[in-house]
Amino acid sequence: MANTEVKPETEGKPENVKNAEEKKADGNGYFKDANYLRALFCYSEAIEILEGDGDNLSVVSDDTADTSDTNNLSPAATKLLIICNSNRANCHLKLENFGSAISDTTKCVELDSTFVKGYYRRGCAYSFLGKFKEAKGDFTNVVKLSPQDKDARYKLKECTKELKAAAFLRAIATEATKPLSETIDLSTMTRDSSYEGPVFSEPVTAEFLASLSAWQKEQKCLDRLSAYTLCMAVIKFLQTEKTVCRVDVPPNTEFTVCGDVHGQYYDLLNIFEKNGPPSETNPYLFNGDFVDRGSFSVECILLLFSYKVAYPKHFFLSRGNHETKAMNKLYGFSGEVTTKFDERLYELFSEAFCHLPLAHVIGGQIFVVHGGLFSRDDVQLDELTKIDRCREPPDAGLMVEMLWSDPQPMLGRAPSKRGVGLTFGPDVTRNFLRANGLKMVVRSHEMKEKGYEVEHGGELCTIFSAPNYCDQMGNQGAYIRFKADGTGDLTPNYESFDAVPHPEVRPMQYANKALFGNM
Repeated sequence: MANTEVKPETEGKPENVKNAEEKKADGNGYFKDANYLRALFCYSEAIEILEGDGDNLSVVSDDTADTSDTNNLSPAATKLLIICNSNRANCHLKLENFGSAISDTTKCVELDSTFVKGYYRRGCAYSFLGKFKEAKGDFTNVVKLSPQDKDARYKLKECTKELKAAAFLRAIATEATKPLSETIDLSTMTRDSSYEGPVFSEPVTAEFLASLSAWQKEQKCLDRLSAYTLCMAVIKFLQTEKTVCRVDVPPNTEFTVCGDVHGQYYDLLNIFEKNGPPSETNPYLFNGDFVDRGSFSVECILLLFSYKVAYPKHFFLSRGNHETKAMNKLYGFSGEVTTKFDERLYELFSEAFCHLPLAHVIGGQIFVVHGGLFSRDDVQLDELTKIDRCREPPDAGLMVEMLWSDPQPMLGRAPSKRGVGLTFGPDVTRNFLRANGLKMVVRSHEMKEKGYEVEHGGELCTIFSAPNYCDQMGNQGAYIRFKADGTGDLTPNYESFDAVPHPEVRPMQYANKALFGNM
């Protein structure tokens, strides 16, 4: 829904309302320029002015803020407070802070039970979290309050469809079904005689890898039989790995860790151009979120899987929160695979994702995980290794926290602005490292301006390898090159890089239009 409210006139209004409206106007300007974080700051300042709590500014989320009683606000101030919370929720949606968006929109509808945008934006947030029952309730309210809203009707229909599909899956869940990799018969597939590209076979050669890289760079698809055969091969290798993999880094060698690439194939190729292609002497770990958002996710995952089969002991892949069906359905990978290949290949990719390790321990020193740490302090590596990872993530627990959690500068723990997992402070990081005899946590999951950020007194680093994320954020990407000295002690070296040109295919080309069409 468009942000179409008219700026209220300030003349004759109380000083706090005037000041808040100025901050809101600034926020609207930043939002129009897609500077959502700055817009969020402005709306937060406006909210704090109206609530009379300017010394306790909460710019990320008001989930835990102890705000003043709003019942004494004037009608004008209350209306403005609702609008600012709604606008801030829209920023949170753009920044994927779905938990914070739910908090802000709940405040809106508590203050005005007829505020349509509150229900609409909260419904969007619930949908992005896969909470379709709650989303359906909100879109139902939108349709009741605004019967002519076609977009809300469409989203309501999609929520109903998702709930029916989930009910059907529950109904057949008791039936024993084998995974696709155990039932598919590749001998029934044929290769088009006109196909002139690389053909996958084992052992994978450097020539195939170079040919596949170049073939896909020209926006040409690997043949269907090769894609299926590759997926079957990578599943075989991933099944042999543990939930937490230990990776040796011999003295006087180096090891590269990359973060999210999110379907940005041409930036992935640039990493290999800058840092050298993966090999037995140039090992890599990619730390999740290979797919979704970028519209070359198929190309990314086929190349990464090819390297995994080529160098299974020197090329490693961790599962991210986007290597899941719930995210793929929303953010594009499912649609991209079915467009470029077919639905069964997507199911095979999903099976492979379920076998991906959840974490790696590099050189006995560095804990690498996509999201972050845990809701309790006594977590041991042995406990993590015993997690049943071969499934879609549950609603809560250690697996979810590994995929979704984020660091915070404050001590302790807090609810996640994403609405999944939690945020954890430097004390949590320190306790985990000491309890497990480690010296550093490396995680991904968040865009950073330089592609990386070192936090928690140097004991935690976020690494993000998708520059100019979604073609609009202007950030650099980065990777970490760990160097082992003569004793094997690892030292991180951070390399930032800029985005490179790619074909004119917009990000999110294959995303769920029901959710992203009019937000």
